[in-house]
Amino acid sequence: METLRTPDQCFADLPGFPWSPHYADTSDGLRMAYIDEGPKDGPVVLLLHGEPSWSYLYRHMIPVLVDAGMRVIAPDLIGFGRSDKPTEVSDYTYARHVEWMRSFLFDALDLNDITLFCQDWGGLIGLRLVGEHPERFARVCASNTGLPDGTRKLPEAWQMFRNFVASTPDLPIGRLVSGGCTEPLTEEEIAAYEAPFPDSSYKAGARAFPDLIPQDEDNVATPDNRAAWVGLAKFDKPFLCLFSDKDPITAGGERALIHKIDGAAGQPHQTVEGGGHFVQEDRGDVLAEALIAWMQ
Repeated sequence: METLRTPDQCFADLPGFPWSPHYADTSDGLRMAYIDEGPKDGPVVLLLHGEPSWSYLYRHMIPVLVDAGMRVIAPDLIGFGRSDKPTEVSDYTYARHVEWMRSFLFDALDLNDITLFCQDWGGLIGLRLVGEHPERFARVCASNTGLPDGTRKLPEAWQMFRNFVASTPDLPIGRLVSGGCTEPLTEEEIAAYEAPFPDSSYKAGARAFPDLIPQDEDNVATPDNRAAWVGLAKFDKPFLCLFSDKDPITAGGERALIHKIDGAAGQPHQTVEGGGHFVQEDRGDVLAEALIAWMQ
């Protein structure tokens, strides 16, 4: 598989993102970048981003969590951020994304007692891992995400996004993120989301994601997600939902998680007001404070 690696100078002077990257190899030798801040003996909080963002999405949450004594780890998915980027859309599969993250978290970093916060594809990957390796996780917080098992189609807003991605080879990454927020991003922030992608050849990962979501029984990922749901449903450690009130894609998705997962019973689930799909941009401080209060 051919890969690209975004030049370091593309990430110079990012607004509100002063942290230096760390790197680890996945099981097939791809380099995954990640932020690792806070005390190394602090409780591990894992922040997983989705499509088409990168760890820059968590810049409002990281300092709040670190100030509370947490060790914050925010990786860039393969194909995004500072991580390696296979060049072909066909290089990306749901199973590969899960394995890339599994080998990073458990083989390279050997993390345990993880508090997972996941949004968008961060949940599709992260919740799969919780279902398959529940012993590695202490608690889970899900926001604007889920673990689709092939039983339902996504809403029209998502279908429009998928069609746009399919018909637009050179995706306007920063504009897409800004469009998923309740308030537009600044031009500097939009540029920061574009930073990992100097040209369209770097965007295969972003183009691949929509068609990997299992929305019917014939999808290749459906059996694995259904198997993971067996373990996820039995996850009896704390499971919290912090979904936003202005996301047309995942609205109501928290009900399935709360109803099906043992550990969701009796938790202080809440709707984050004023948050769009990228609720970390709109209400990152609210999310971080709610996470800290819940963990304590």
